[in-house]
Amino acid sequence: MALIAIAADKGSPGVTTTAVALAAVWPRRALLVEADPSGGDIVYRSQAAHGGVLDPNTGMLSLAATARRGLAAEQLWDHAQPLAGGLDVVVGLGGSEQAAGLVGLWPTLGRAFATLAESPNGAADVLADCGRIGADSPSLELFSHAALVLLVSRTEPEQLARVRDRAAALSAKLHGSQRGAAALGFPPIGVLLVAEPGQSARIVSQVNDMLVASQIAARVVGTLAHDPAGAEQLAGRRRGRLDKSLLIRSARQITADVPHRYGVLR
Repeated sequence: MALIAIAADKGSPGVTTTAVALAAVWPRRALLVEADPSGGDIVYRSQAAHGGVLDPNTGMLSLAATARRGLAAEQLWDHAQPLAGGLDVVVGLGGSEQAAGLVGLWPTLGRAFATLAESPNGAADVLADCGRIGADSPSLELFSHAALVLLVSRTEPEQLARVRDRAAALSAKLHGSQRGAAALGFPPIGVLLVAEPGQSARIVSQVNDMLVASQIAARVVGTLAHDPAGAEQLAGRRRGRLDKSLLIRSARQITADVPHRYGVLR
């Protein structure tokens, strides 16, 4: 088990919805972490398992205070809260102002996230919602500890151009150089497309061709259905059979394939 870092470039492709959906159907025990330095959304959009609201002070904010004194991986559970449905989450910061408290702690957090897989008490994969990233995003310091980096993108031309450029920049940063189309380096970089139902096969082929032509060490790992109704159900704001939604069905397909393809589950 391992750390999966999930992020995006500009725009609003739905990183948090993607992270929640993947974590909800992950084939092993999962801990979802809102590691976005600009702040988290789950505390506002989701309900706690007890039926009330989530505590915004138990999460990344409290975790930062613990990490200053050193952090063992199993201590992550002290800062997690269960959502309705059972998924455990470390909720994000209240806003970017609080991110100053994490300066210098990101490598410590990355090691804890990655080694929770090896903990004798409560081993789990960590799926980290890193939000939107740029060249100087502090959460990039998590990526070197990840077993897989997933870049989320919608399929509009400008979004695809941005994810291509971000994948190239990340490959240079993480792999040391532009490795080319045949050498995918470690951690591998995957592109996860949020696409309209019915266009998956065509768009995957087109984007992979673009990445190969640009000699970028990244590949499309799959498509997540653009399903606003399913996203509302996932957040608990709409009733319905969530397991039958296009969002969850496509998330199950991704989690059935990606962990084994990249050797995440061993």
